[in-house]
Amino acid sequence: MERFDVVIVGGGVSGSIAGIAAARNGSRVLIIESMGFLGGSLTNAGVNPMMTFHAGDRQVILGITNEIVQELVKIGKSPGHVKDPGNFTATYTPFDPEAMKYVLEKLLRDAGGKVLFHAQLQDVVVEHEIIKNISVLTRTGTSVLAASVYIDATGDAELATRAGLKTRLGREGDEFTQAMTLTMRMDNVNVEKLRKYVLTHPDEFWVDSDKFKRAERISVAGFKKEWAAAKAAGEISADNGRDYLLMFEANNPGEFVFNSTRISGYNPIDPWSLSDAEFVGRRQCLEIERFVKKVVPGFENAHVIGTGPNIGIRSSRQIVGLHTITGSELLHQIVPEDTIAISGYPIDIHDEKTSNVKKLPYGGFYGIPYRALVGREVANLIVTGRCISATFQAQSAIRTTPTVGAIGEAAGLAASMAAISSTPVQKIDIQVLRQKLKANGGFIQ
Repeated sequence: MERFDVVIVGGGVSGSIAGIAAARNGSRVLIIESMGFLGGSLTNAGVNPMMTFHAGDRQVILGITNEIVQELVKIGKSPGHVKDPGNFTATYTPFDPEAMKYVLEKLLRDAGGKVLFHAQLQDVVVEHEIIKNISVLTRTGTSVLAASVYIDATGDAELATRAGLKTRLGREGDEFTQAMTLTMRMDNVNVEKLRKYVLTHPDEFWVDSDKFKRAERISVAGFKKEWAAAKAAGEISADNGRDYLLMFEANNPGEFVFNSTRISGYNPIDPWSLSDAEFVGRRQCLEIERFVKKVVPGFENAHVIGTGPNIGIRSSRQIVGLHTITGSELLHQIVPEDTIAISGYPIDIHDEKTSNVKKLPYGGFYGIPYRALVGREVANLIVTGRCISATFQAQSAIRTTPTVGAIGEAAGLAASMAAISSTPVQKIDIQVLRQKLKANGGFIQ
């Protein structure tokens, strides 16, 4: 049995950054990832751009998460943080997903961390409120691994659930989960033709024309009338709950990422339901490709270069931690004493029946408390990413990449501290953790 200080299950952005942080703090770290690369939704679900590192004009997400962006900028694989011409958030951050895979793993390896790809969590052994070891399924069979502290970065609270932490699914009362999305990338778009159309028809789009004129990378949210006509004609299926086209120019000029499918009514933790959702997403992507080539100026010669490849999941399980973050806390801009990350992303629920966005005042932000990362039941398990303890409404705000990256850095440092001092994760010195995050360049109030 191989032993580590910290074992992280899940190599998405939050898990990867947790691994980098723990390794830099001197711990022997292993990340277990089911794919052949790190990056999670950014690299295996095509999510692009990242939203948002800022609260108004102030950058509130720094540390390792921002370091990754800086590394991408250095090698020409991201323009960095650019103004959002649609004013949904202050900024967003396009990037190249292939370079993201490389940068995440390079930073992990440079810090001394290890990764085991193509490995799936199989079993968890818990004794007296301590995870003793876990089993993972690899191509050569089952491997047993042990650690002083574990981090659940699965997105679905898989490790936490198997270890006995209390969890819940989706919305309180009916277990409704947010709509899923299969993204699609198209290139060879005539950007200036598209830009000119938007600027000459500003009433048809959610756009700040002055920002849009100057934007280094553009985004488009609109074509609502054309979308409705296509739905009425059966060209866009009724099961696509979106009522407008949403797309973002990526790192490579002329390449666009579509966040325009909406796959509702499927269960993200039921493998059969999730399998059906993947097909629905592919069908919706094909319809969108036909729509933009027919309707959207600049797409006449564009072509698809990829979807997903996996469907994007916004919400599934949440742990029930020492504290559950609520939407009211975010809207009232509460920054608890044990805050370990700051975010300014709005409440953002995707569904045709319950869609709503509740923004903060310009420049407003809220704090993510450490208590939301740990449960009562297990002394050596920390949870990071979108499945921390939050209500359905609050989770819709704290689930995006920059925010979960900042949470991941705190989770990794906390796990390393607990491992080094043989302290239960619930009892580490939060102020020391906060001081470490600040010393490492984090924005902590």
